[in-house]
Amino acid sequence: MAPNSKPGELKSIKDDHKYSDTYLKLPSEIGTDYTFKRKVVWFNAIGFLFLHLAAVYGYYLCAFRRPHPLTILWMSVLTFGSGIGVTMGAHRLYSHKSFKAKWPLKVALILLQTVAGQNCMYIWVRDHRQHHKYSDTDADPHNANRGFFFSHIGWLMSKKHPAVISKGKTIDMSDLEADPLVMFQQTFYNPLYIIFALALPIAIPVYFWGETYWNSLFISYFGRYMLLLNITWLVNSAAHLYGTRPFDKNLKPVESSLVAFLSIGEGWHNYHHAFPWDYRAAELGSKYSVTTFLINCLAAVGLAYDLKTTPYNMIQYKALRVGDGTHHIFGKIKRKNDVPTKESSEDNAKDDESNKNQSQRLVEANKG
Repeated sequence: MAPNSKPGELKSIKDDHKYSDTYLKLPSEIGTDYTFKRKVVWFNAIGFLFLHLAAVYGYYLCAFRRPHPLTILWMSVLTFGSGIGVTMGAHRLYSHKSFKAKWPLKVALILLQTVAGQNCMYIWVRDHRQHHKYSDTDADPHNANRGFFFSHIGWLMSKKHPAVISKGKTIDMSDLEADPLVMFQQTFYNPLYIIFALALPIAIPVYFWGETYWNSLFISYFGRYMLLLNITWLVNSAAHLYGTRPFDKNLKPVESSLVAFLSIGEGWHNYHHAFPWDYRAAELGSKYSVTTFLINCLAAVGLAYDLKTTPYNMIQYKALRVGDGTHHIFGKIKRKNDVPTKESSEDNAKDDESNKNQSQRLVEANKG
């Protein structure tokens, strides 16, 4: 037994040692240990219960107590704006560096991400980079192999797996550490959060159109905050469990139209994990990708630049080689190639030519 250890502590010490060399392992070697027992952090669990109950009360006020219509509009604007701070700022700009931004856009995105209240940019990016590098293993903070509840919110209500702690120390964050805006936000995150995520969202409806503090608190803060959090969490949970895998069937993330709609473009997750550097986070931008549309608009006025995309022949090759056959163009080709018949060879040639022409039109449309 270790020096000064108490009875019952030896197993914990051995378990910690079991994961102490995780940084030497490949993701496939880490896997998911289903026998690992997580410890609930009751402070977090009770806190999230309270936040959800407060949000439900806020929605009750919206539905039955007739707050000022501008308050509901304000909640919607805040949800959308802070969501952009997450999808465009924390995710596509800082986590994946899929495009570059001029400093006014960086300031705006960091401010909006602060309003979202999903921790500071530095921690958000570190966790997301780790999620991609060790996706759906014990080193993934929200490992979807542990089920919907865990990957949605349970990971925030329990102590981190030792592999998450071990691998988290290996994530390269030097680019963010060299960014003064990101480090300023990290240093002063708590006062910035109080001002921009709590005080101003509540005060503006009260000051400008006479809303009550009570209504503004539960609608502009609790209702808005929990709505955005749950939409964000759906990308970790539903978009890893329910959908198709047209680009890589070996990846757990899926294509989810519902999540893409709710998260303004972040639900095309099989594509995103297959090609994480693509600023569109979806094939040719795909429908429901408001974030991609806004990046294109910002690029047109010079605030965003160096937008990274995936060559279409690479997408085609990936979908044909390891896709699950559900791709809207290449899935048909893949299925026919998997079961070739002499009678269908002429039809296949016609379909291939049609698909080729359609692919070319999509590429031209994307260039336009």
